Amino acid sequence: MSSSLQVGMAVAGGVVLACVVAYNAWKTQKSAPKLPEPQQPPAATEGAPPIADSPGLPGDSERLEPQFFLPGKEAAALLDKKPALDALIDVIAPIPLEALVSGDLALASMPPTRRVGSKPFAVEGQNATTLTWEWPQPGQRYQAFQAGVQLANRTGALNEIEFSEFVIKTQSFADAVGGEPDFPDMLGEVARARELDDFASQHDAQISFTLRALSAAWSPGYVQQHAQRLGFVPASIAGRMVLPASQAGLPGVLSLAFDPRAALADDPLQSALHEVTLSLDAPQVNRAEQPFVRMRESALALASRMEGTIIDDAGHAISLDGLDTIGASLEQLYDVLDARDLSAGSPLARRLFS
Repeated sequence: MSSSLQVGMAVAGGVVLACVVAYNAWKTQKSAPKLPEPQQPPAATEGAPPIADSPGLPGDSERLEPQFFLPGKEAAALLDKKPALDALIDVIAPIPLEALVSGDLALASMPPTRRVGSKPFAVEGQNATTLTWEWPQPGQRYQAFQAGVQLANRTGALNEIEFSEFVIKTQSFADAVGGEPDFPDMLGEVARARELDDFASQHDAQISFTLRALSAAWSPGYVQQHAQRLGFVPASIAGRMVLPASQAGLPGVLSLAFDPRAALADDPLQSALHEVTLSLDAPQVNRAEQPFVRMRESALALASRMEGTIIDDAGHAISLDGLDTIGASLEQLYDVLDARDLSAGSPLARRLFS
């Protein structure tokens, strides 16, 4: 009888152990991050055109510098026909010349750095042949120059010290090319910088939503797969993806970011992500791209497909009515920027809000 009792206890213990193992396996499987679906190689379609590579995109967190800083052929390909310097957001000092100056001399006379404090600094030349203002080019001749420094950006307004540095750099360049700069009044320009900075501070809009997993965590590959289905492409920074603009070379419309350590892990598919952030830098994106509409659609689609919820910075769920309110406010912001000739996504707006 003792033997039968021992056998019974052993069987019962085995059943309990099996239940414990099964429960732990179920719990582990439930808590494991969701993995991407296996990718099937695309079937070759006779006569189908080749798929173009995704356009190269800069990291969305990188500071956007004015395009007139790019020298040589790269600048020639990117510059508009109109001058990059603009009195709306720049201090401009004309530099008339007594004789034509070669582009080679102008380039050799440039200051070693193209910043004044925290503000971009640039020199443009008026081409003697085309009469257009451009970054000086080798082999060209120029009949006048103008130097400029930006009045404000997201680091703040141009101050008296930065204005003095601008004068020193401009005067040094002018001496080297045989010109005499005409500087505007410092106090007036600094006051203008503060007014522009106040306007920009009150009308800047960087919107972000957090998508939080409701149950199981996500792997980086799972997030990337769902984002790619919505048009996002990898950025140059680990843990970031961007939704490209309709025109190549412009900043991405939206940014999707998650923990870069998870993206760089030895086994990234097993790195658990509980949150990802969807962001829109509104002044950097043309309203014709309908950035907030696409942000809203992307957030709702990702939340639905990945079993997540949309929350704000305080951790509160964002309702559809809340999204509508944000969208309406953003449209009003676009109208104000348009009225100030600083339309969202324009070169001037991209420089000011950088």
